[in-house]
Amino acid sequence: MSAHPNPTSVAVRALVPADLEEVVAIDAAIEGRKRRDYIERRLQAARREPELHAQFAAVDAQGLAGFLLARVLHGEFGRHQPALRIEHVGVRQALRSRGVGGQLFAALTAWGARHGATELHSAADWRRADILRWFDRMGFELAPHHVVESAVDGGAFNPDRDSPVSMKEGDGPANEIDYGHTESNDHERLARDRVDVRSMTTADLDAIVRIDRDITGHDRRDYIAARLAEATNDAAIRVSLTARLDDAVVGYMMARADLGDFGRTEPVAVIDTLGVDPAYTKRGIGHGLLSQLFANLGALGVERVETVVPQRDLELLGFLYSTGFGVSPRLVFTRTLEPA
Repeated sequence: MSAHPNPTSVAVRALVPADLEEVVAIDAAIEGRKRRDYIERRLQAARREPELHAQFAAVDAQGLAGFLLARVLHGEFGRHQPALRIEHVGVRQALRSRGVGGQLFAALTAWGARHGATELHSAADWRRADILRWFDRMGFELAPHHVVESAVDGGAFNPDRDSPVSMKEGDGPANEIDYGHTESNDHERLARDRVDVRSMTTADLDAIVRIDRDITGHDRRDYIAARLAEATNDAAIRVSLTARLDDAVVGYMMARADLGDFGRTEPVAVIDTLGVDPAYTKRGIGHGLLSQLFANLGALGVERVETVVPQRDLELLGFLYSTGFGVSPRLVFTRTLEPA
């Protein structure tokens, strides 16, 4: 696909480690700063799990003309069909608006169709007109999702999130009941102290799969196992947690550090999935997980946390808004993929 009437001719191939320096240079020309760590992490992730990443390079006689980074989505917040998320696209400055991005996009859509993906997703700040124009040319539409975010503030105490929770029987949503009410602003007895919150490990797999199946009605073992493997392989990227009561895992939160897609200049954490055992609602599990997440992110120097929530999931939106999240300037986009 190319929206340019006379596109520059390039050869499109898979991105390889040797492309790193040229990718960093193109990205720096776009963003105004070098983000080598972010780019290198994305390339390393693709080498570890090639089946979960699609990364392409456009090449001309002068070298790298552009690149596209995407990853496979399998289960984030209840997804049941595989999809692709575009993380970043960059084109050499002299070749912008010459159809290079369209040729990279065509390679991605063909790859996605061959691998069973049904949709493409991405997100960008509404103030980035250049990115929004490119999404429009590639056929994207606004998705029925909200991005919500919260400042980490170094993990400072937030009474809406960190205070112990006490709910009356029957209050709150079905899968996360504990929002909105607090016992007191007791700084010494935090929400995370009510439950045993730990870093997620591979030993938690069966318990997480069980809770997820009870909530969604689907067995998403492959997705959860992949996220656990990612947490084990690179603890600096994944910051996932489990919550325990009665010597059992009763809740979990899958999150990751996202260091730079589509114009982010500060470290951001993204919550992929939050689940609480239906038998343990009204017990402050969600609050405890969020409280510990913010404490951990503050220690890591992460400045903001965000997540994507379907517009219709009013229960989850209500919980997040009640714990200090607000509307993000980032918009979510989607595009259907035709089968191969």
